[in-house]
Amino acid sequence: MANFSKSNAPEFSVEVYQNEYLPEGGNEVSAIVTVTSTGGGTTGGMPLPAADPARVAMGGPGPDAAVVLMVDCSGSMDYPPTKMRNARDATAAAIDTVRDGVAFAVVGGTHLAKEVYPGNGRLAVADPATRAQAKEALRKLSAGGGTAIGTWLRMADRLLNSADVSIRHGILLTDGRNEHESPEALRDTLDACAGRFTCDARGVGTDWEVKEVTSIASALLGTADIVADPAGLAADFTQMMETAMGKEVADVSLRLWTPQGSTIKFVKQVAPTVEELTARRAESGPRSGDYPTGSWGDESRDYHVCVEVPSAGVGQEMLAARVSLVLPQGDGSVTTLSQGLIRAVWTDDMAASTRINPQVAHYTGQAELAQVIQAGLDDRKAGDMDGATAKLGRAVQLAAASGNEDTAKLLAKVVDVVDAASGTVRLKAKVAEADEMTLETRSTKTVRVKKQ
Repeated sequence: MANFSKSNAPEFSVEVYQNEYLPEGGNEVSAIVTVTSTGGGTTGGMPLPAADPARVAMGGPGPDAAVVLMVDCSGSMDYPPTKMRNARDATAAAIDTVRDGVAFAVVGGTHLAKEVYPGNGRLAVADPATRAQAKEALRKLSAGGGTAIGTWLRMADRLLNSADVSIRHGILLTDGRNEHESPEALRDTLDACAGRFTCDARGVGTDWEVKEVTSIASALLGTADIVADPAGLAADFTQMMETAMGKEVADVSLRLWTPQGSTIKFVKQVAPTVEELTARRAESGPRSGDYPTGSWGDESRDYHVCVEVPSAGVGQEMLAARVSLVLPQGDGSVTTLSQGLIRAVWTDDMAASTRINPQVAHYTGQAELAQVIQAGLDDRKAGDMDGATAKLGRAVQLAAASGNEDTAKLLAKVVDVVDAASGTVRLKAKVAEADEMTLETRSTKTVRVKKQ
């Protein structure tokens, strides 16, 4: 577990945005909880902190982190031959970005997992010599064999958990479908690895399955994306590793306490991406549950919390929920990093009780946007063109209303927009596979509330 030290860790703040007013008999309270971490993590382009020489001299990593790169080496990576070369170059670029003192390893993935560097179930400690050795080992990577991603993740888990560090991170690249293990086997692996390390997943080209890659990132609290052109891999891998190197605190949880009679209806991350967290609750005490948020650097995220409260009469008020950010300690205790309150006040003022908080309204729309894109693309694949047109039209309308320009541009490659405000669209007769996959992969990316 992470050792929280105020001297070298970010500081966290919690802000709650809500309309606390309910009509008489009302029993549902929604709030947007903004969590911000500052003072640690990413460096804004400044040089990265040096490793602790004492820890490195003792054979341990300086920074409190370990990372494993998993590179698809299945037979399909040879078509075209430049794809494998681009993957090697991208992995080399990522290795160059690993901070001195961080523990790292490279795994080659086919229907089996193979240690590429350093081998023998070990992690190397990053310095100029080990980075050079790792890049030399990459030159021997060749394509051949099948795809069983669960075996790669289990090897990464074993390697990462051999290190006495707080922050454990994986980066996974695949170009194909997970054809050499069952969906159930991959799901079992993700369940086993969840909470043990975070993982960013990337699909290269267009022959992989979007839902497989996004499910890996979702289960392991990482990011998912498409790199349609393998030539873009090096820049993407470098950016991913820079972000991973900026993480300073792991295992932070959103703890929600509710009074007697109140229950949590749902919890979801809504920025920078939509991520459902409700089912990930771990009970942490009487009327208290923890929801995992993963690792943090300098960043801000938004969460939508919905609480069901006992209905009450006009003039009554109550604490609907207490929101805490908690960090587990090695001795079983937790450090509370920050707190916020969600309130409920019953009123007969119709204007007050029917007003929707702007943040809540915005993110309700962003969550719907992600949902209708997925449903519309599923309809399109199933041949239900009327359903696809209606849902993708609604997506265009939501994207325009919320100012989500990136998603609007992706939608415009799949539909012809007649009128964005009303959601009137026509499906394009021909859509490039990469454009459709990009829209599906990035459908959960959100924008924050527009400044008034």
